[in-house]
Amino acid sequence: MNLGLGMAAIGRPHYINVRTNTVAKSNVNDLKTTGFKVLDEAYNLGVRYFDTAPGYGLAENLLIDWLSDKNDKTIQVATKWGYIYTANFNKDALVHEVKEHSVSKLKAQWKISKSLLPFLTTYQIHSATLETGVLENTAVLKELAYLKSAFNLKMGISTTGVNQVEVIKKALDVTVEGTPVFDTFQSTYNILDQTILEVGALLKQENKKLIIKEALANGRVFRNKNYPEYNDLYKTLESLSKKYGVGVDAVALRFCAKTMPESMVLSGASTVCQLRENLKMDAFALTGEELNRLQSFGVKPETYWNERKQLKWN
Repeated sequence: MNLGLGMAAIGRPHYINVRTNTVAKSNVNDLKTTGFKVLDEAYNLGVRYFDTAPGYGLAENLLIDWLSDKNDKTIQVATKWGYIYTANFNKDALVHEVKEHSVSKLKAQWKISKSLLPFLTTYQIHSATLETGVLENTAVLKELAYLKSAFNLKMGISTTGVNQVEVIKKALDVTVEGTPVFDTFQSTYNILDQTILEVGALLKQENKKLIIKEALANGRVFRNKNYPEYNDLYKTLESLSKKYGVGVDAVALRFCAKTMPESMVLSGASTVCQLRENLKMDAFALTGEELNRLQSFGVKPETYWNERKQLKWN
């Protein structure tokens, strides 16, 4: 199975997203109860890759607790460092998260993240950018190389924004004592933003792993009156949804998996129902003509990310 569970919506339900309903503040106990249910269902349905982060509210600690009674060597966990969650589950918080890519933050977060061992297989810089200078920070890179070697980890980055391709190419060239540091790249890719296609062949050539996030474009693949320019996309997705008897979400996820083969596609499900619908991505196959049609709806990265900036925390 090449569908993994991304835990952002489980541990921190307020996100930059398109939603029809929301709550001002979430009950932490309810979050934990729902989170455990989704994790259990994912595992029972065959999901073995779980992606979390300290920046996802209680997600990392939730996963640590959930894994405490597991004895399954096929489970793979990825977590990140570099973001602190600060909103306290309140969608109206002035600041939801704070980024810090210092070596001191890396060491502090590792003290918690290492609790995910022995299931932890992948450790990532959360939202690596050129602006923070993290890909040139010698102290950070040496520490990552040490952790990679000492704990047999794959080291990675997650990317976001208009210059994802530039960041990935720079990260591919990062070495410590002549050895490449990064093995995995968790990046935004979906029907609307297809820029990562530019480096797909390069990543495969260098034997790197791509993990796809935001495959549903923060909800923009679902019909929305605020985006009339996407009406043709909505019609196409809804037609395919009806043809194959699955939701629009499954069609969008299938597109990502098929156009980026060998990648890991993350589900952002926050409920058992959503997860089950997402997993239907493996229940059908899009034709070449249908894939080409969907691929035609890609927009310029500047357009995509400018739209995303307008989305609210909800």
